Order: sequence, then C-alpha cells, then structure tokens
Amino acid sequence: MEHAAFWLRTPGEGEIRSADLPAPGPGEVLVRTLYSGVSRGTETLVFTGGVPENQYATMRAPFQEGDFPGPVKYGYLNVGVVEQGPPDLQGRTVFCLYPHQTRYVVPVRAVTPIPDAVPPERAILTGTVETALNAVWDAEPKVGDRITVVGAGMVGCSVARILTRIPGTRVQLIDTDPARADVAHKLDVAFATPENAEDDRDLVIHASATEAGLARSLDLLATDGTVVELSWYGDRHVSLPLGEFFHSRRLTIRGSQVGAVSPAKRTHRTLADRLEIALDLLGDPSYDALVSGECAFEELPEVLPRLATGELKALCLRVLYDRGE
Repeated sequence: MEHAAFWLRTPGEGEIRSADLPAPGPGEVLVRTLYSGVSRGTETLVFTGGVPENQYATMRAPFQEGDFPGPVKYGYLNVGVVEQGPPDLQGRTVFCLYPHQTRYVVPVRAVTPIPDAVPPERAILTGTVETALNAVWDAEPKVGDRITVVGAGMVGCSVARILTRIPGTRVQLIDTDPARADVAHKLDVAFATPENAEDDRDLVIHASATEAGLARSLDLLATDGTVVELSWYGDRHVSLPLGEFFHSRRLTIRGSQVGAVSPAKRTHRTLADRLEIALDLLGDPSYDALVSGECAFEELPEVLPRLATGELKALCLRVLYDRGE
C-alpha cells in the first residue's frame, strides 16, 4: 500500500514523499488520517533546523523517521479513523502521536479513541492540551492564586484555560500581540500586554519562547513566587536579570517538559491517563479558538515556510486530508 507523508528535506525545505505501508498485523491498526495539526513552536523550530545536536535524541517524536536536522518526518498531532484492526476499534476516530501522513500502521496501544463529545477537528489539540495539563501539574497552583501566563500561543492559551477552572484563581494571559485579546476573550481569560500586566503574582507560567518574556515573568512575581518555564529555545542562549530582585524576593524558576508525567502525579498517573484527561478537557468548545488556520496536506511544503517566518499568524494550523480517499 502506497500513500504520502510530509518530510523536511533540509532545514527550511519540505516535500511530499510516498509512504509504503505494510498490512496491519496482530495488535496493529491501519488509520486513515482525517486531520493533523502543526505545533507552531516546536515544529517550526524543527523546520528551521533549530534543534541542538545534544537534544536530537530527546526531541525525537514517537513515530519519527529520519534524523535531525533532516531529512526527517516529524509531527505528533494526528486524528484519523481506524480502517483495519480489532473489531472494537474499526470505524473509531482516534488520536495518535503520528506525523503528517495520509495513512499509517501503528500498534493498538498507540491510538486513543476520541470521546463523542470532542469533534475530530478539535481533537488535533490533544497533544497541546496534554502539554498544558502537565505544566499545570508541575506548577501546583493553589486555590485563590494570582497567576499570569506569558505568551498566548497554543500551549500558553491552553494552560490559561485550564487554570481558570481552579476555584478562586485570578488568571491573566499576556502577549505582545494585542490581537490575541480576542482569543483570550473566547477562552474567558483576562488579557494584557506586557506593559500593562498585573504584578505581585504568586505564579507565572512562561510560554513565549523569548528572552524578554522570561525576564518579564520574573518581574511579575511576588516574594517567594515561581516561574514555570515551558518554552523550548532550541539552540538559542537566554540571558536573565538574576542580579535584580531574584535573590531578595527568593524567586524560583522551574522547568516543565511533557516527555514524562509531572513528579506531582507520577506515582498514580500514567502517560495514557494524562492523554485521556486531555481529551476530556477538549469537550470544552472554547478550545476551538486555538485553531486559526487551515491548509490542505498537499500544501504543507509551501505553507510551513510561511508559518516559520511569521508571515502566517495561525496559532494552530489544521491540515486537511482527502476525506474520500
């Protein structure tokens, strides 16, 4: 069976290649892709060749083919329908951490059925909301906390939405782009630009992937406050103002990464549990605000360079596949 996949040929250049599929064996499923999503931060960094060599192994996607910086088949937001496999899965719509490809064969354990309450078009956000959920577990917010999320991208917006469901929290989402106020409004989250952000915060989640954003995150903290760092900088170096209030206010910077379940939950939550919780959260229709662009699968080689340069402003780019294939 021959189908097609998107590959990064070399940094900045992508192409559609044929993909030969084996017939599914015992314990495997054949999935026809309905939608995939481009994770703007990570995938554009991969697309431009910004993964440091010492992070090649850490940054591998579950079903990646090839190696950084390229040629490489990369991606992890895929929603499709099971065409062959166990009877209880045939015809089910599923999420999988698979790259952009028209059809694929994976072990049964690699797919998660999508609840009826979650439209397949929205389910491409599953991996993003899972990252946000893990970050909230890492941050361990308390009832009544004053919390700021810096960076209104896919992950930052998802974090902010989850935090609003904690009783008594006062959440503010900040971004340098005033147009993100509309997205914040749809998520029922207060919005501000960095200059107008509220300070004296108990907790700041940083997701802007900029040096200025991380510095501003430290500025906003109250004494004994914590910044949880979600940004992935690739091969860029970041400078911080650690000689100002960092010591006198006893501030903390803590890293968060989705590759493992947060230590706060690791003893009683698995990766599968976390994924199912993320899908449950996506029953909330406000997450539709994060999908702000679409393209056909065949257009990816032309569209991704525009996304990487910022010419396209989409938070999450939804990729459409031939539904009649």
